[in-house]
Amino acid sequence: MSFETTRDGSSGMRIRDVGLAAVRGLALALVCLPGAVLCFCLTLLSIALVPIGVGIVTTPWVLTGVRAFADRRRLLAAEWGGVRVPRTYRPLPADANPWARTFGMLGDPATWRDFRWLPADMTVGFVTALLAFALPLYPLEGLVIAAGLWRAMPDGYWYGFVHVTDQTSAYYAAALAVVLLVPALWLAPRMLRAHFRLTAGLLGGGEGELAERVRVLTETRRDAVDTSAAELRRIERDLHDGAQARLVAMGMDLGTVEALIEKDPARARELLAQARRSSAEALTELRELVRGIHPPVLAERGLGDAVRALALRLPVPVETDVDLPGRAEAPVESAAYFAVSEVLTNAVKHSGADRIWVDVHHAEGRLRISVTDDGKGGAVAGAGSGLAGVERRLGTFDGVLAVSSPAGGPTMVTMEIPCALS
Repeated sequence: MSFETTRDGSSGMRIRDVGLAAVRGLALALVCLPGAVLCFCLTLLSIALVPIGVGIVTTPWVLTGVRAFADRRRLLAAEWGGVRVPRTYRPLPADANPWARTFGMLGDPATWRDFRWLPADMTVGFVTALLAFALPLYPLEGLVIAAGLWRAMPDGYWYGFVHVTDQTSAYYAAALAVVLLVPALWLAPRMLRAHFRLTAGLLGGGEGELAERVRVLTETRRDAVDTSAAELRRIERDLHDGAQARLVAMGMDLGTVEALIEKDPARARELLAQARRSSAEALTELRELVRGIHPPVLAERGLGDAVRALALRLPVPVETDVDLPGRAEAPVESAAYFAVSEVLTNAVKHSGADRIWVDVHHAEGRLRISVTDDGKGGAVAGAGSGLAGVERRLGTFDGVLAVSSPAGGPTMVTMEIPCALS
């Protein structure tokens, strides 16, 4: 039995998805109840000890643990439920003393959202996670009972409202299980998603999210201005040191030719040939410069063909898989193209890869690009790496970058930019 994706784009379900939701629901149920109870009780105890001084020392440690617990759930919400929960904690000075750390964390609205979320997670969150596991399991239990397990029970077995004591009642139990199976398969993944939406509703939102949004926009605007200034300086330097210098030299050669054309025609012909070569080289450099500003293939044929053309110029075999039903806005395409170019350049220079795979597609309002290589791994997106510049470039468009690069490889760099296609 399967439920495929409908024509209008709503999510379908498959048996595999239901089984995955059930396993994840059980894992969450086993984690959220004891974890939330422990975090809630420790937080209450530590805050209660603040007036006598003990809590000044313990509260930062306890709240750091609570934040780690909440961060783990944010990660699971994104990976398992596709629900993004922003992290909006206020930064604390690195050299803050225990007193400043304690009251700085207690004065953070995000701390109290965590504290409000913990009781909900240990009750409603536990129930929704458990239902994601129990709902598909219950019809299977009825089918197993009807198949003959009831015979091993002297007093029969109650399945729902059916008391299974003979073969006829076993048929009734099997029919009830089949009737319950369809809504159970439909509800199980939705219970898991409801669990994560509850997490998002209680951990996200508020002034903290707005402040975080303002901070990110401020940083991305500053990065965009710095990047634009650096790009202008690069263009000016390339023009001055390359094409401009060649054109000046060519002008001087032509002036010399003018003076020698009657006195030394042979020398004049040599200088004309040299001027012709200089003009061809200047034209090549100008074309390369224009391609670095905005590749013609990108403007004419779109991101997919531009990425394919980029892959053809690399010394390493690159497989491209592009599925774009339309075109994004020109600034988004340009940012995505140069981000892919930077990631591919890094892979060729540093990974030692024998093959690279590039996947470009658009889904759920996001342009998603994955670049995978079979190299040695160890790539990081920290300061000083080329990936940090890619992250800043994507951040201008609210894009994100994720890197998975264990030692020994493979390396996968995933980029996402929210955008619509024409």
